[in-house]
Amino acid sequence: MFSKLFKKSTPKTPKAPEIMGLYLGGSFELDHLKLSLLEPELTIDSAARSQLIQAVGEAHLDTGGSMLRFYTDDDAFLQVVLDGGTSENHITDVKLWHFYDTQTIGNEAQWNTCLNTMISQPTYTLEGKVFTRVWEAVGSESPPVAVTETTYEEDGDVSTTDQFMMLYERPLDNDRVETLLVVGEEKQVGNNLDRCLVISTGFDIQPADITING
Repeated sequence: MFSKLFKKSTPKTPKAPEIMGLYLGGSFELDHLKLSLLEPELTIDSAARSQLIQAVGEAHLDTGGSMLRFYTDDDAFLQVVLDGGTSENHITDVKLWHFYDTQTIGNEAQWNTCLNTMISQPTYTLEGKVFTRVWEAVGSESPPVAVTETTYEEDGDVSTTDQFMMLYERPLDNDRVETLLVVGEEKQVGNNLDRCLVISTGFDIQPADITING
């Protein structure tokens, strides 16, 4: 009786968001034929056709929408943007991104240079390919867009990262585009701030392009 009265409740681990059948620990398959036809135009090559979700990120946007990211074992993440709600009916954009490069930022001066001049530029050149800035502000400057992402990992760890982002794109055949995401990331690790510049390339995903593994 007394053991029941004084029994301590076990804190619940926050649950990672799910959508489209995508969930932490799940996996999905990319359409092999479609990716094989598209890949020669992309910066990436040899993307894994089967990808395992190892972490899930969630960020709330200033527009009132939200962004979910399903990080995989292929140094990639499937990003789902929603507007006006959290159901599949509110999905406005789905992209598959692959990490291209990560550069450590060692001091405050480098971080300020990154925020002020490196992330947001009218154009961004990568491997000789020119990408044009998508998010334009009123006036002569278009500062990076700031979001805070909460990331859920398989071991139960939950962390937050401040991100300062700019989106670019370049045209491909058949009215498709390749997208480029340039992000300054800042994360509190103990008493220190861990900062880096992360560059990723991506492309739009249609429902027919992926199969969710049950």
